[in-house]
Amino acid sequence: MTWDEDEYRDCLRSERRAYAWVMQHHGGLTPAEAEDAALEQYPYEPPDAPFRGLVFHDEAWHWAMLAIHGDRYVVEHPELVGPPHEYRALP
Repeated sequence: MTWDEDEYRDCLRSERRAYAWVMQHHGGLTPAEAEDAALEQYPYEPPDAPFRGLVFHDEAWHWAMLAIHGDRYVVEHPELVGPPHEYRALP
């Protein structure tokens, strides 16, 4: 996929915000720790990076659940398969 730089940065910002929210509300991280985790999960990739933005193929909720609960979260915590309303309401 070819990303317009503004579109890429908007998506990156949005996914970081969502990931940090999950890590804070479900992972028990402080706001600063959650922000650091989001920056690590979603680093800026330059325009010429191969597979730039591939991390966006799943939403932040999924990546955060994997980090918090592991690969089997869908089996061990079926209530967490889909995000709650509060997550969906994030700006």
